[in-house]
Amino acid sequence: MNFESYFKISYGLYIVTTQSGNKRGGYIANTVFQVTSNPPQFAISCNKDNYTTGLIKESELFSFSILSEKANPALIGNFGYKSGRDFDKFEGVNYLNGKTGIPIVTDSSVAWFECKLVQSYEVGSHVIFIGEVIDHGLIEEKGKPLTYSYYREVLKGYSPKNAPTYIEKEVIEAVAGDPKLQAEVWQCQLCHYEYESAKGDPISGIKPGTSFLDLPDDWVCPICGADKSLFEKE
Repeated sequence: MNFESYFKISYGLYIVTTQSGNKRGGYIANTVFQVTSNPPQFAISCNKDNYTTGLIKESELFSFSILSEKANPALIGNFGYKSGRDFDKFEGVNYLNGKTGIPIVTDSSVAWFECKLVQSYEVGSHVIFIGEVIDHGLIEEKGKPLTYSYYREVLKGYSPKNAPTYIEKEVIEAVAGDPKLQAEVWQCQLCHYEYESAKGDPISGIKPGTSFLDLPDDWVCPICGADKSLFEKE
C-alpha cells in the first residue's frame, strides 16, 4: 500500500465555527462539500473529540469560511492545533456575526457560508453534520481558495490529529520508503512541519539554502506559529 494515494483526493481548507450561549468554537476542516442544490445544503465532518462538535450539537448552527491561498499560517495554527476549551481562538481575529449570531471568520478567507443543522450522522471517529444555507458572502472575488494539496506540498503542513484524513507521519514514511533529502531538516514538535534548508520558507520570505541556525530569532513555524525552541533536528 502507498498512503500517498489518499492525498490525491481533492480537498479544500476551511474554518468551521459555531457558538452556543457564550461559548464559541472553531477548527480547521478539509471536509466540506455541497450535497444538495435545492435547498442548498453542505456537509461537514467533525471529530467527536472536537470542542466545536459539542457546540454544533447544542446550537444546531455552523458556518464555514473558505481559506485563501495566502492565508496567515498563524491563523491555521490557532484553529487547527489548539483547543477552544482552554484558548480563545477568536482573539485578534476579524470575524462577523451571522444572521443567527454565530461568529464567521473573515480573516484570510475568500468566502463564507452560514448554515442551520438539519441532519447528523455518527460515523466512527467523526460526526457528519448536514446544514441548510441561511446566508453566504463573498470576501475576495479573485482570491484563490487554499487547497489541502497546496497546504501539504507547498506549505509542508500535515493534517491535525483529529482530521478525518490524519495518518501518522511515521506510517506514511515507512510505507512510502522515500529517502530523506540530503539536506538539513528540522521538525516542529507541535504540527510536524519540516523546515528544509534546501527549500527555505517562501511563506516567511526565507530564501532556499538558509540554515535553520541562521533563521531570525523571531521566526516561527509557518503552520502553527511555534517558535524555534520547539523544533528538533531530524
